[in-house]
Amino acid sequence: MPKIITAEEFIERAKFLPVIDVRSPGEYEHAHILGALSLPLFTNEQRAEVGTIYKQRGRVQAVQKGLEFVGPKLKDFTKFALKLNSDELLVHCWRGGMRSSAMAWLLETVGLNCLLLKDGYKAYRNYVLESFESPYKILLLGGYTGSGKTEILHALRDAGEQTIDLEGLTNHKGSAFGALGQEIQPSTEQFENNLSAELEKLDKQRVVWIEDESRNVGKASIPQGFWNQMRVAKLIRVDTPYEIRLSRLMRDYACFDTEGLATSIKKIEKRLGFDKCKTALEACVNGDRETSARICLNYYDVAYGNQLVTRFGEDQSKLPHIEVDSLNSSSTINELLSISSNLI
Repeated sequence: MPKIITAEEFIERAKFLPVIDVRSPGEYEHAHILGALSLPLFTNEQRAEVGTIYKQRGRVQAVQKGLEFVGPKLKDFTKFALKLNSDELLVHCWRGGMRSSAMAWLLETVGLNCLLLKDGYKAYRNYVLESFESPYKILLLGGYTGSGKTEILHALRDAGEQTIDLEGLTNHKGSAFGALGQEIQPSTEQFENNLSAELEKLDKQRVVWIEDESRNVGKASIPQGFWNQMRVAKLIRVDTPYEIRLSRLMRDYACFDTEGLATSIKKIEKRLGFDKCKTALEACVNGDRETSARICLNYYDVAYGNQLVTRFGEDQSKLPHIEVDSLNSSSTINELLSISSNLI
């Protein structure tokens, strides 16, 4: 008989044991436990048909239809599991019901030990959402667009500091241009799963550095519990001269094709205003990408400046800050660490 374990124990064991997700491909693609392997008992269509039969005709008929679908796949299921070269496997479905139990029974017939997630992926999701309520010692890196905050965050990580790269986890750089050059964004649910897995690695007694972000990073939303902590966290502002920030934007974005840049500019047309948007688009199409970048950067500066006023008031003279006067921002790490020691 497979052993049933809690979500907390399941996640701990997942650090060194294979995880098999027997939900349908569609369920897995929408969101899954980080590192889990998809071994669906049913296809998307088969799952829908079994569910319909269950509702209309009852459990017995649904089980019989499920066996009809699964029968031809049994050998392949065992071959897949045996190739993992692990005597013990973690198995889950949506609610910890028939699908995971059936798979565990099958795998145990070929000598594998299976551990089932109590209440399935649903319980894991509850665990994930609760994890965002745990307190963390957050310090935010703020600053105007192009200040080099992401580069500083990576430099902090390389120096042994704890960091969470929200833009990296969402495959988005957090602006209308943020999707350029990035892979497809994960669903918000998958982002939450990935973020929770990163938080699981942290020492809660140490500072964790995070870039100051809007609630939505592209299409992915920062979970409420974690967002609440970010809103009250101390912020260190990165002050970088306008021309250096412009140079960074030109370096990072001017390489993209005109169509992609134009599409991004159009996303902020209402906020830029028709005339400025038209000028920016014309400059972009005509190869004058610096003029286009200046127009967009001016808009983002006003927007972020307004955010700072809303959060910290008109007088921001007491807001901790560092000055970065070149494209190389790694030299600021020692100064940041010195400031942080007085904040937390």
